[in-house]
Amino acid sequence: MADRLAVIGSGLMGSGIAQVSAQAGWQVTMRDVDDASLARGMSAIKDSLSRFAAKGKITEEDVEATLARITPTIDLDAAADADVVVEAIFEKIEAKHDVFKQLDKICKAGAVLGTNTSAIPITQIATVTARPESVVGIHFFSPVPMMKLVELVRGYQTSDETLAAARAFAEGVGKTCVEVKRDVAGFVSNRLFSALLVEAIQLVESGVVSAEDLDTVMKLGFGHAMGPLATVDLTGLDVMLNAAGNIYRDTADAKFFPPELLQRMVTAGDLGRKTGKGFYTY
Repeated sequence: MADRLAVIGSGLMGSGIAQVSAQAGWQVTMRDVDDASLARGMSAIKDSLSRFAAKGKITEEDVEATLARITPTIDLDAAADADVVVEAIFEKIEAKHDVFKQLDKICKAGAVLGTNTSAIPITQIATVTARPESVVGIHFFSPVPMMKLVELVRGYQTSDETLAAARAFAEGVGKTCVEVKRDVAGFVSNRLFSALLVEAIQLVESGVVSAEDLDTVMKLGFGHAMGPLATVDLTGLDVMLNAAGNIYRDTADAKFFPPELLQRMVTAGDLGRKTGKGFYTY
């Protein structure tokens, strides 16, 4: 049974994927470009595990065992023995191409080359490899330890074997999977959410409603656990700006064009919870 995972990126998504995988028994290599980023990622994992332990959901022994299964590194070659790789860096096709070119040379035959991209078509990412059949979208949701959904996304050449291995991995770390049969930009979740978010921001931007009241409408009127503006604050406004922009560039559909307010907030550094301010102040 496959049990070695390499996570490329130690930010919010990467550290979350590393955590749930290590909790499920996988030996995890978590790679980032510098020690400072890795230290932040490991700190986030420790904090998350401590919260679960404080609530009695796991034991202190579970915490220590999970941390012992995670090896942080700045060496991409450490992915060589991985059975499954999940890339979780920022949403720029050029950056992902650079990583996958290297993984194609480093990783062993038969390894699943997964990407956690939230909007970029898998086929575009796979083009830089000599094994596009091994490339698949494994899209987790933030915060990874709490969110149960994973989108499994087929690229044009993704094989049935790769998809099955990706499903076994995701279900093995406790997630429920949906299959996206064609890798349109944004897939299913972000295709829907980006359209909703654009309209929500435009309503606030034009003075129709406050951010707080808009989220209340979605929570009480439509049963959302969080409103779209609180959700984007949690995810990161920069992440969603890139996602909506990627979908717009792929579709030329005006409903995905990032609103001016979103662009200005990202430019100003108001990215949501991670900076202390977005549509709300934290």
